[in-house]
Amino acid sequence: MKKRFFVLYMVMSLSMATVAQTFPYQNSSLTAEQRADDLLSRLSLDEKALLMMNNSPAIPRLGIPAFNWWSEALHGVGRNGLATVFPACVGMACSFDDDLIEKVFCAVSDEARAKNTYARSQGKVGRYSCLSFWTPNINIFRD
Repeated sequence: MKKRFFVLYMVMSLSMATVAQTFPYQNSSLTAEQRADDLLSRLSLDEKALLMMNNSPAIPRLGIPAFNWWSEALHGVGRNGLATVFPACVGMACSFDDDLIEKVFCAVSDEARAKNTYARSQGKVGRYSCLSFWTPNINIFRD
């Protein structure tokens, strides 16, 4: 009986050590370049290709959760419930007011952070609730 208990104890200890494993890319004391190099060296070519999509699948062996990094904030935090809506960028650009544009996108970023914090507190992080936005973009408008 003692032998069985010991074997069970060892198996459980080893399994817990495996789950608790951390990789160098998870070590925030390393530089961003060191962490990126480590992570890229551990990913297969197929995994790298999958992570290039906005709807990235989980990679459990590396502790990477599924993530959808599609959000849009061209004139406010779009597609994530109620949000403040600002004029389109081309319209704001016509004001030639750099301070106004900065204030608008500070408000957008504050609202995005609040929506993300709320979604995370509810365990509902998904499409449109991340902090990666496809805007503002630089575009030259010509007549």
